Amino acid sequence: MEEGEGEGLQTLAIVLLLCGALKLLHTLGLISTEDRVCDDLELSVVCHRPEALDLLEAQSNFNRKELQVLYRGFKNECPSGVVNEETFKQIYSQFFPHGDASTYAHYLFNAFDSSQSGSIKFEDFITALSILLRGTTTEKLQWTFNLYDINKDGYINKEEMTDIVKAIYDMMGRFTYPALKTDTTKQHVDAFFQKMDKNRDGVVTLDEFILSCQEDENIMRSLQLFENVI
Repeated sequence: MEEGEGEGLQTLAIVLLLCGALKLLHTLGLISTEDRVCDDLELSVVCHRPEALDLLEAQSNFNRKELQVLYRGFKNECPSGVVNEETFKQIYSQFFPHGDASTYAHYLFNAFDSSQSGSIKFEDFITALSILLRGTTTEKLQWTFNLYDINKDGYINKEEMTDIVKAIYDMMGRFTYPALKTDTTKQHVDAFFQKMDKNRDGVVTLDEFILSCQEDENIMRSLQLFENVI
């Protein structure tokens, strides 16, 4: 593997994460140029609390009008008020028709489903999208770290990173370049740990992950590409 390929995969992973979030918005009708609104009562029915709109506005980086438009699109595409994992996988399979996106979609679904309820509600979408699209650099990196930390123990180990890299390659399918060799995944994982495991203890902590990403100009640029798209 040539020098820089490991870093390139890390940047690609973040770009795919952000592009995927945007494509998900389009598919669910959440990005709209129409100036449509719903009333507060309608939103509170799905959120199960009368103060839902005020609370979401206070806790997110979206204003009231944006939340109303986002909710209208969400309700139109998801009348039940929730998205389950199978639907999530079907949506991602449309984004990447030449590969198998099911495993990556599974990991991403779990990251969106912060309450681990088995379904993604409107509040879950807003919380994640607020961070991915308008959060600080640290917030975006914390969210990405949580995606990679599959077992949620506060560390990224080599097994977890191997699973993530394989999922990315499976999702890219025949468009993966360069063509995969038997040891390519291991080389990328080793490069990831060489760069991010600062104290060489075999795991990457949140602090190590954030510091390493902040030192990478390509990753920093990729995090800024999708700001204020809605």
